[in-house]
Amino acid sequence: MFEQRVTDFIQYLRFEKRYSQHTLKAYQTDLLQFFTYISGQFSIYDIPHVALFHIRSWLASLKDDGQTARSINRKISSLSSLYKYLLKQQLVDKNLVRQVHALKLPERLPTFLKEQETEALLEEQQFDEGFKGFTDRMICDLLYQAGLRRAELQQLKEKDVEWSLAQIRILGKGNKERLVPVSPMLLQTIKEYIAEKKKQGYDRHHLLVLESGRPLYAGYIYRIVNKYLADTTTLQKKSPHILRHTFATHLLNNGANIQAIKELLGHSSLAATQVYTHNNIEKLKEIHKLNHPRG
Repeated sequence: MFEQRVTDFIQYLRFEKRYSQHTLKAYQTDLLQFFTYISGQFSIYDIPHVALFHIRSWLASLKDDGQTARSINRKISSLSSLYKYLLKQQLVDKNLVRQVHALKLPERLPTFLKEQETEALLEEQQFDEGFKGFTDRMICDLLYQAGLRRAELQQLKEKDVEWSLAQIRILGKGNKERLVPVSPMLLQTIKEYIAEKKKQGYDRHHLLVLESGRPLYAGYIYRIVNKYLADTTTLQKKSPHILRHTFATHLLNNGANIQAIKELLGHSSLAATQVYTHNNIEKLKEIHKLNHPRG
């Protein structure tokens, strides 16, 4: 019974909330892990029979297994979201997870490329020849110049480019739309890419496609960014999200308003954007140390 409730919930997130495949998989994994625990430990097979004690026991077991605070908090959030859904469906009386406190997280500042590293990636890097290389370059360009999430890049369509207004319409988390301006140079590159794609007879629906003509997939984007960042930076982390962090950090370092950056990133809360101000403060500290007589 629990598995069916999870299936219904995932369908709701997919079709009503339009969550990405990556997010849906995370929710499903977390919830089925909870079900496996309570069924194995307490012989409970449906959510109305779950008590607060059972939830706390599961969380304690995760901690004992060495799960990080960030991972445990995500699982708490997944279970809470399921309860909220079931409350709407009148299948439970209350959200038990509201009585559970999230674990305190160590402060983690966004990792980003220096401006000269970004220049090396986009201007000096030798991409592969042909259409594949063109696509790989576009992946890096769009992630950095538009501050896209990986899933947003995957689902970007040709029709999302608003040529006359020099902007791209992006469908973000929770099905929220935002507009991001693009430079004339990037706009021209996108035009050339679409023309090449048309010449090859590839899919005209998705903006970026593979050499086979099929749409991009998450693993491909990750591998390409990881590959080219390895030639550009010594940062340990080399994921697509690094380019989104770099987009925001460079805007802030060059004087952009934090509220404007929030809108460009598609954050629902200013608190999520303010983490970038910490990087800005660290940069000021470094400048002070290097340049002040008593730094």
